[in-house]
Amino acid sequence: MSKRVEGTFVLDTWDADKPYDERDGVTCTRVHVEKTFSGGLTGTSAAELTTVGTEAGPAAYVGIERFEGTLDGRTGAFLLQHNAGGERGKPWLTWKIVETSGSGDLTGLRGEGQIIITEDGGHSYTLDYELD
Repeated sequence: MSKRVEGTFVLDTWDADKPYDERDGVTCTRVHVEKTFSGGLTGTSAAELTTVGTEAGPAAYVGIERFEGTLDGRTGAFLLQHNAGGERGKPWLTWKIVETSGSGDLTGLRGEGQIIITEDGGHSYTLDYELD
């Protein structure tokens, strides 16, 4: 049976390299991100992202994130695979737990969720998961 957790996170670090590709108004950049989570997920994470920007602003990103902390009171770590973009100006941001990446009390974890950016620029999340 699938469970859902929700909460918020803050960006502690957003360290963008110089774009590695800039052509026709489109840039590709590597970014290192660190976060602190609260809610159903409590802990910290580090992520490596590849972002795409256009003259209109952020357009897409992909990345891998390692979370360490607790999920519903169970301690361990796992990796998340990010995929984000936009459709007709509306962003979508999804993440999936990388299969077999769970450790500690989170061994056997699987699932997926969403990141939501609020109107004031805050970040919240949902994560639907199952644990063997």
